[in-house]
Amino acid sequence: MSKEKQVPQILARRVVAQSRLMRIEAVDLKFSNGEQRQFERMKGSGRGAVMIVPCLDEETLLLIREYAAGLHDYQLGFPKGLIDPGETPEEAAQRELKEEVGYGSRQLEFLMEVSLAPQFFSAKMSVFVARDLYPESLPGDEPEPLEKVTWPLNDTDNLLAQPDFSEARSVAALLMLLRNLSEAQ
Repeated sequence: MSKEKQVPQILARRVVAQSRLMRIEAVDLKFSNGEQRQFERMKGSGRGAVMIVPCLDEETLLLIREYAAGLHDYQLGFPKGLIDPGETPEEAAQRELKEEVGYGSRQLEFLMEVSLAPQFFSAKMSVFVARDLYPESLPGDEPEPLEKVTWPLNDTDNLLAQPDFSEARSVAALLMLLRNLSEAQ
């Protein structure tokens, strides 16, 4: 077990760029050994986000293929989205599931909370597995219909080999699901 480290002292913070989704802050820090450095970090909305691994049945996963602006390409992954003000992560997961794949879940199980590039980004995402699905749709905010893709649960090695299944959060969610299933046996 390692000795707990003291977090650096924040000497100053200032916003250096801002958009409707996030702001970039320059943060002047002083570390416990006296070293001073400036870091930049992206601050999200602070509301958090959710990702859902939908299981159509015990043998079939449901994914979506959607446009990823950062890569300027389409990516295969699991439904996800921001938590709206006043929502719990569970409520957001149910809403995103209905908006993105047209299903609700009678059995929503929390798997883990993950962060994305915590050295630079403050956002966290709650990951859920959704089982016992039933058809129910809500209008979403996507600019085009999302392609729904079913995938056999016994072929996850092939899913991991797909060039368009590269988003780290979706890969982590799949691996968390597989661990969850092996622990249940």
